[in-house]
Amino acid sequence: MTSTLRPDRTTEAVKRPGRWLALSVLVLAVLLVAVDATVLGLATPYISEDLHPSGTQLLWIGDVYSFVIAGLLVSMGSLGDRIGRKRILLVGATAFGAVSVLNAYATTPELMILARALLGVAGATLMPATLALIRNIFHDPRERSLAVGVWGATASAGMAVGPIAGGFLLEHFWWGSVFLINLPVMAVLVLVGVRTLPESRNPHPGPWDLTSVLLSLAGMIGLVYAVKEAAAHGFSWPALGAGLLGAAALYGFVRRQLTMPVPLLDMRLFRRRGFSGAVLADLLTVLGMSGLVFFLSQFLQLVQDRRPFEAGLAELPAAVGAVTAGLIAGRAARRFSVRAVVAGGLAAVGVALAALTTLGQSTGYPVLGAALLVVGVGAGLSFTVTADVILSSVPKDQAGAASAVSETAYELGAALGIALLGSIVTGVYRDFAGPAGTPAGAHESLGAAVQDAAHLPPQQAGALLDAARESFVHGLHLASAAGAVVLLTASAVAWVLLRDQKLEGAE
Repeated sequence: MTSTLRPDRTTEAVKRPGRWLALSVLVLAVLLVAVDATVLGLATPYISEDLHPSGTQLLWIGDVYSFVIAGLLVSMGSLGDRIGRKRILLVGATAFGAVSVLNAYATTPELMILARALLGVAGATLMPATLALIRNIFHDPRERSLAVGVWGATASAGMAVGPIAGGFLLEHFWWGSVFLINLPVMAVLVLVGVRTLPESRNPHPGPWDLTSVLLSLAGMIGLVYAVKEAAAHGFSWPALGAGLLGAAALYGFVRRQLTMPVPLLDMRLFRRRGFSGAVLADLLTVLGMSGLVFFLSQFLQLVQDRRPFEAGLAELPAAVGAVTAGLIAGRAARRFSVRAVVAGGLAAVGVALAALTTLGQSTGYPVLGAALLVVGVGAGLSFTVTADVILSSVPKDQAGAASAVSETAYELGAALGIALLGSIVTGVYRDFAGPAGTPAGAHESLGAAVQDAAHLPPQQAGALLDAARESFVHGLHLASAAGAVVLLTASAVAWVLLRDQKLEGAE
């Protein structure tokens, strides 16, 4: 009996011509989503000044995209398995570009919220389809590992390109320009993808169950909303109610999948230790890192007084490390072991986060740059190998739904991380003791304190900024320490659950 972990000797004969050109199209979709995920944070102050949203509306502008994409990832991944991954990718990319125009030219907060929600619908089609197509295009395990590494490296590069490109555009054009950069990428993706991407789908898909779709959407939105609401405003009955409804909907979703002959998501995948371990490692990793990602740009701009473009450049070492590590991760996992590479990468990120507890307003850039480089290398190793494990753990016919589970773990981890670690920073910051006459709004955020200081006498403004920045940095230290604990825990979890796990093609 032939082991599935040994190289398939027939793969050389079935390597698809043009597969690397097809991969270049897929990574454009990844780049599209990664850039968009980073530019909104830079543009938020300008959107606030132009559209004058209320505090609640501003939160929805920032959050509704992640709510919708988290709720629809599994459903869209499963839909791609049924109607064709190429089809859903190209339709989703076209919609993503068109809705980006709506984002750029929104004239009211309500229209901006709607545009962000529609962008989430389109975005939910892209990431699962790209990974599923990689699974079906690259039959050779070693080539697939390299393709996944390129896929992950592009996502990391996009996270770096976003702040740099966004910072440049915001310094020279109006805020809507940060959304219009999606259009040329989308145009190339669609025009080249029509000719180069092969179609693939599940030959026996079963029906696309609308009840399961609604349960998944309600469950994820309810859970993510409850976590973010509790973090932003503390315990409240609406947040508790949303959380309970979300949990009930997810319970109903799982129960329904277990009774359906052809489920939207095969829950038996979670019985596989490698699959479950990879998904859990991804969730914990994003949870622990999201506080750093969310607050780092504020630290660079509002504490160290860097311009947006300069702040974007300052974050570049993380992307460089992730790109480099992603390209060698598959080879390293075969040379050593899956659990050694994943656990070692996560431990490195944990140590780097612990080092960030020493940051201060006057800390030189070499310390921060070195820590970000280690974060990038560790995350690049981990995310690339876990993505390969998830794809290798499932049949090709279920690649879309399995990829969507991985992406959902990222979204849920980001929501939990920003909520939990963000609440640490926010809670510590709000208690700072400013000078007499400090406006009440200065305690809401560091950005508000900087704006209020501009209208105060110089001596009072200086005292306010010193107190606010010191409190913010203290909160960032605590959040970094908590993130380090989470990452070291994730490393231990990966070491246990990925025991004996091998990538296809490993000796």
